[in-house]
Amino acid sequence: MSRVLVTGSAGRLGRSVVTALAAAGHEVIGVDTAPGTPQEAAATLPADLTDLGEAFEAVTRFRPQSVVHLAAIATPFSRSDAVTFRVNTQLAFNLCEASVSLGVGNLVVASSPTVIGYGAPGGWRPAYLPIDEEHPAQPWHAYSLSKLVAEQTMQAFARTATATRMAAIRPCFVIAPEEWAGAPTQSGHTVAERLERPEIAGASLFNYIDARDAAEMVIALLDHLPSLPRNGEVFFAGAADALATEPLADLLPKTVPGTEGLASSLTGTTPAFSSAKAERLLGWQAKRSWRTELS
Repeated sequence: MSRVLVTGSAGRLGRSVVTALAAAGHEVIGVDTAPGTPQEAAATLPADLTDLGEAFEAVTRFRPQSVVHLAAIATPFSRSDAVTFRVNTQLAFNLCEASVSLGVGNLVVASSPTVIGYGAPGGWRPAYLPIDEEHPAQPWHAYSLSKLVAEQTMQAFARTATATRMAAIRPCFVIAPEEWAGAPTQSGHTVAERLERPEIAGASLFNYIDARDAAEMVIALLDHLPSLPRNGEVFFAGAADALATEPLADLLPKTVPGTEGLASSLTGTTPAFSSAKAERLLGWQAKRSWRTELS
């Protein structure tokens, strides 16, 4: 198959992406400053990709056909706002610059559903439900702002790139395989706690995705990038249901005031975020649910 360079290869999502790409027959190069890249990677490089020279060196050394850029400060408020914004935006710019300059064929950049703006302390409500890629972005903290800038950086490069096809994905709350068995999630709570206490999952509109499903979407995106009608597309990637034991029509108004009328359409297990665009353009659907995976 092809050679794929994965940044953030030791991360919650990166590990599953490396494993899935290798299982699909790709030669995977993992780049991460932290240990933990899966052994399925053909090679690893502990590079600081916020340095443009190191980003160029990584791409030059391995000459990948595709780059999957997942490296980032991965959660809001885990570092100072200045560091979060600087690191995440610099990473996105450097990987776009190196990929386009060195003729990488495909580039996928990780964004986040937080760009929508949920949880804003001054109050927030969606314009409509379920939320899709056309919904207005309203970032309110450094992390969500950095992810929106990463998307826009990718799209700026896409407007002039002639040899590189690129897109951004917005993976919902990523749950790694070990977290179904009780390991803490990125919020510090277990999946069971997020289900038992709606106020926890409700802060992010009950969105989630199994890391393996997100990895399979990355593969589908790499396969379809050359044939997409527009360079620089953005895709939500979420589970086909909500991380909730009750319909969001009942739960969402309790956690996001003012959504009573909007949430009435979210009957049964319907999630707040739609992945219909990925299904339509990539033929991808999430296969896993908390109902099938939770131990």
